Amino acid sequence: MKKLSVCVLFGGISPEHEVSLRSAEAVLNNMDSSKYHILPVGITKSGDWILFGGTDYAMLPDGTWQEHPGNRRATISPVRGQGLICFEGDCVVRQHVDVVFPVLHGENGEDGAMQGLLQMAGIPYVGPHISASAVAMDKTLTKLVVDTTDVPQAQWLLVRTQDAENRMDRVIEQVEERFSYPVFVKPAGTGSSVGVSKAADRIALREALLTAGVYDKKILVEEFIHGREIEVAVMGNESPVASVCGEIDSGADFYDYDSKYVTDTSTAYIPARISEETAEAVREAAVKVYSAIGCRGLSRVDFFVTYEGERIVFNEINTIPGFTSISMYPKLFGASGIPYSQLIDQLLELAMEE
Repeated sequence: MKKLSVCVLFGGISPEHEVSLRSAEAVLNNMDSSKYHILPVGITKSGDWILFGGTDYAMLPDGTWQEHPGNRRATISPVRGQGLICFEGDCVVRQHVDVVFPVLHGENGEDGAMQGLLQMAGIPYVGPHISASAVAMDKTLTKLVVDTTDVPQAQWLLVRTQDAENRMDRVIEQVEERFSYPVFVKPAGTGSSVGVSKAADRIALREALLTAGVYDKKILVEEFIHGREIEVAVMGNESPVASVCGEIDSGADFYDYDSKYVTDTSTAYIPARISEETAEAVREAAVKVYSAIGCRGLSRVDFFVTYEGERIVFNEINTIPGFTSISMYPKLFGASGIPYSQLIDQLLELAMEE
């Protein structure tokens, strides 16, 4: 039986480049080479595309993959039927691609840009399509869509970076008129908690707004929800299914980038330490959000469940969640009876179904 030709895209120009490398390492190590002809294509921080010539995927996280002697420059052609175009000296070689697994976090990876290229190329790909990717990447647009559902979410305020830079005192007044401290301040379009801060007073709020403004032209300010951080993995096209609920205890002030990928302070609880009734309600809410945004393939949907009364509050959705060895998406489905390699198989099947 002919192997399916799978192009795994990783790296990218976003601040989440390193997370993508770690996710891709895990995906590639768990992809069955007896079933698939694997084409690992990395995008450097400067935007160069490289077909990785090695099979030791441990080279990805430390960046040494870029120096492998078997590497070739490559790109995906937007022309239908051309697939992956590789450059060997003065020669151009075309590699057929059946499906793409984009393990790209952040800008140009999960915001609809890469999805648009693949759509034009006529190549099936894992994950949500253009519009859902773009909406989910922008936290303020996500908020507007979720407002049309009956899923509760934290109160929020949109701040323009330009306003924060030029009229900081007025912006702070607007935040203080609407919320009490602490508040969360986030760039509208980053993941992995890049640029996110928790501000407990006016001085911290000023610094948080300036930090978030480095990453995006739009800033989201949210009320603080005192509760457990609950995550649900969702998979499917027309009939999406939700995993068991997982809980993150960051071991820090909040679940920031360092807690996720640098330190070992965080602890995951699967299943989450909430009642069965609440867990089922969270899973239902996750599917509602997933469907309202128009997601396909996969996404991870995050919530808060308050300590008092177990009130469910939507936090955010990630259309290309982390796939590292410690990431919640594969761990949640693993706890739901779908091991990592089988999860990859099912995601590729869903992409081909589309």
